[in-house]
Amino acid sequence: MVFFIHLFLLCVTARFIHVHAQIQTGYISIDCGSQENFNYVDLDTGISYTSDGSFVNTGINKNISSEYAYPNNLYLPQPLSDLRSFPQGDKNCYTLRPNGGKSSLNLIRATFMYGNYDGENKLPEFDLYLGVHLWLSVKFKNSSDVVTTEIISVALEDTFSVCLVNVGLGVPFISGLELRPLDGSIYKTDTKKFVPLVLFERFDIGYTNGSGRYSSDVYDRIWSPYNSPSWDSLRTSIDIDTSGDGYRAPNEVMQTGSTPKNGTESLEFSWSVSDPKARFYIYLYFADLVVLRRNQTREFNVSWNEFQLFGSVRPRAYYASTFYNLRPLVGNEHNISIKKSGSANVPPILNAIEIYRVLESSELATFSRDVDAVENIRTTYKINRNWVGDPCGPKNYSWEGIICNYTNSNPPRIIFMNLSASDLTGQIAASIANLSSLETLDLSNNSLTGPIPDFLEKLSLLKLLDLRGNQLSGYIPKSLLERSRTGLLKLSVDSRNLCDSGSCKNKSKKKILIPIIASLLSLLVVLLPLIIFWRIKRKQKSSKESSNEEVRSIESNNKQFTYAEVANMTNNFQTAIGKGGFGSVYLGTLKNGKQVAVKLLSESSSQGYNEFQNEAELLMRVHHRNLASFVGYSHDNNRMALVYEYMANGNLKSYISDRNIHPLS
Repeated sequence: MVFFIHLFLLCVTARFIHVHAQIQTGYISIDCGSQENFNYVDLDTGISYTSDGSFVNTGINKNISSEYAYPNNLYLPQPLSDLRSFPQGDKNCYTLRPNGGKSSLNLIRATFMYGNYDGENKLPEFDLYLGVHLWLSVKFKNSSDVVTTEIISVALEDTFSVCLVNVGLGVPFISGLELRPLDGSIYKTDTKKFVPLVLFERFDIGYTNGSGRYSSDVYDRIWSPYNSPSWDSLRTSIDIDTSGDGYRAPNEVMQTGSTPKNGTESLEFSWSVSDPKARFYIYLYFADLVVLRRNQTREFNVSWNEFQLFGSVRPRAYYASTFYNLRPLVGNEHNISIKKSGSANVPPILNAIEIYRVLESSELATFSRDVDAVENIRTTYKINRNWVGDPCGPKNYSWEGIICNYTNSNPPRIIFMNLSASDLTGQIAASIANLSSLETLDLSNNSLTGPIPDFLEKLSLLKLLDLRGNQLSGYIPKSLLERSRTGLLKLSVDSRNLCDSGSCKNKSKKKILIPIIASLLSLLVVLLPLIIFWRIKRKQKSSKESSNEEVRSIESNNKQFTYAEVANMTNNFQTAIGKGGFGSVYLGTLKNGKQVAVKLLSESSSQGYNEFQNEAELLMRVHHRNLASFVGYSHDNNRMALVYEYMANGNLKSYISDRNIHPLS
């Protein structure tokens, strides 16, 4: 047992010995599924890894089965011992923020090992996307199979979205995710706009014993050792100068190479794919590993399917150079031949090669203005949904509550947004107005406050707007009302605190006045019998007083107007504003400009003088700032009138009537 412990410690020490210092500026290295806030340095590579909690909001952490883990598997890289699984939702995305920001060139690597983590021993299949582009359909040969894939892409925004999509063949998961910044001058293609490149093969030629991951590779590329039985391997211990070559292949790669065993033959290698339209770019690395004598010349041509790609290549001793095709190699059969030219007397050499396949995709990212709008909405309301990645892409995997319109030539547009019962607070976000293709907007059953904003009128294609179940107030924009009346828009609102634009003046005052008036009227119901009883008793005691004396009692407390003054203030009774059993009511204006309501006794009134007297006495004795006040009266040659304060907003009856467009609840 003691011997075993010492042997284990010796192995661990050896792992530390092989760790090299590595510049990791801008690296993102995620151990997917590790415990939260767990950071460590991998002993095999010297790379610093972090947990994935700050990169993804969904999924659950899992460990692989013990039979595939350490110590049963001594060579298992630490990031593969756990993973993050996504049993919920069809699309789950990691958000990576490259150091270089928008337009920066980056290499992204994803790693997967099933390891029977779920105990079902059933190999899943799922899709991996970069943004809206299908990167890889992930499949496994067995439970211990490690699938690693790399892609090189320009950041179209400040972030990359790496998404796992459930296609119904098992729960998606991921073991590791890494991003490496690249020099923007390398991995060029023939198009003005960079197309993503998926790694097909990357070979370290002439060396068969390496780990393939070298600390001297500033881009942290993984190189697979490769040699052919018909080739001779070359090797040097002299450092290779890569300063003049932006691709900067590591020393360990450039210090090895191969030449054909038969000096008159060429270096040949080939590959094939099933898709005849597949497009490839190759990057060939050359450096002479010996200093040739004066009478020796190493010069060669590079051909693809017998078509010359590069001619008269002369690699310098211990200096790296990289050649690549300016146009993509198209087809399902590919043969690369490196053959010495006519003037050469030394066989050709090859140190390394990278082969990338162009990522073909017909998918377009969502219209940028729509993306900015929903991102702002998500931030403003702190929406707790799986809103990550592209809002509309990939097709048929749009964000929850969002439906998009897809066309072949134009970016997808958001036409439907349902945020009902999403705990939204505050006012309606102004960025909604930027969703110019929106046809349906459901903001019902939230806690939104403030007015219905005028900017919603800009949504000319809107067919349904549901704002019920909020605390909105103020007026409904005129354009929305008109479209609702003509049937162009189905508008659903709570009328409690809302009105049309023409009836909203002094709306805030109404909110205070109406409940106070209702309370006072309830009080009057109680007081009125007492007042009537008191008045009857008083009349019994003063039955002998004449009507003139009663009129004088009115005169003692309120202003008396002449009939001429009444006719003048009403502009000769021009504007009738109401009618009752006593007579008609007219709009009038006093000399000080104050508006009044003048109730004129009709000669045909069945109520007559007694009603005039009773109403005058009652109004003289009941005063409140929220009730119409009694201004004065006229009793001139039996032509009687009562003058009240004018209530511009109508009376309580109109607000409790079912015929009102916004009746009180």
